[in-house]
Amino acid sequence: MTAAWGLAGHELIKGHGTQNDFLVLIDPDREVEVSAGDVAAVCDRRAGVGADGFVRVVRTARLPGAEAFLEAVPEAEWFMDYYNADGSVAEMCGNASRLFAAVLDAEGLVALSDGESVTIGTRGGARTVTRSGDLWTVDMGRARLAPADGALADPREEGWDTTVTVPGLDGPRAALSIAMPNPHAVVALADDDELAAAGLAGLTGSGAPVLYDPQPPQGTNLELVVPLGDRLDPGTGERVGLARMRVLERGVGETRSCGTGCCAAAVALHTWEGQGAPEDYLIEVPGGQLGVHVGADPLGQDAVVLLTGPAVIVGRFTLA
Repeated sequence: MTAAWGLAGHELIKGHGTQNDFLVLIDPDREVEVSAGDVAAVCDRRAGVGADGFVRVVRTARLPGAEAFLEAVPEAEWFMDYYNADGSVAEMCGNASRLFAAVLDAEGLVALSDGESVTIGTRGGARTVTRSGDLWTVDMGRARLAPADGALADPREEGWDTTVTVPGLDGPRAALSIAMPNPHAVVALADDDELAAAGLAGLTGSGAPVLYDPQPPQGTNLELVVPLGDRLDPGTGERVGLARMRVLERGVGETRSCGTGCCAAAVALHTWEGQGAPEDYLIEVPGGQLGVHVGADPLGQDAVVLLTGPAVIVGRFTLA
């Protein structure tokens, strides 16, 4: 793994959230030079260690250009410096946010007992993560509709704005573009057979690519969602929406889970159902299950989407 020279000799922590896995570097004072090539090399599943993303734990005060952010949110002592597996910079990641908080606690950087919270910085803004036993809930901020220029329909009127052509599925499918704050295109499928038939070629896959019309300028995550109806929560008596999902992550390929993707899927399901739709959703992904609270109006100015799920630290090692 000679391409990761910038990380040679440094300890990394491996962990995951619903099998969406990450490599974490503890670098409080930003002393380690990390390049896109270093990240891509160490995240490579054959030549490197393997992960869907890379996270540097750094003090916000040591991050160039973060002065205004820290002044506005002084409680965000720690910043999640997050990169996709190909080395590209990403706004934020819901699964990585939970792991980030778990690592802060495990490393003694922040003490988090049951019910306690920590506010962290991300490129998508400040995020608060709250511990609840083995689960962590992330304040994901607000969702917003994000149609690309040349959108084929008005998303507020029609519930979609672009089309997506996926190998293995017949014809182009309507998609709703949602920012969480990273971009997502959510497509509803009829059943599990369609979900299984979809060909989501990864970065190194040999299959035909997924095609978008219009093409999102900054790329996008793709969520393929099968709605599964709803059930009553035995504790609250409220309806909980159910869905099954696969995701193609920008800069990564198909992954076992995506936190922001689950949030985007839940917001889309709520939007499509309209008035009286559930405010809570359980999204099943290949790596497990995540809970999403969208509230009564997830696209409102004051709305906050909450993501709940586990975070698991697998181990730590030093790169040769």
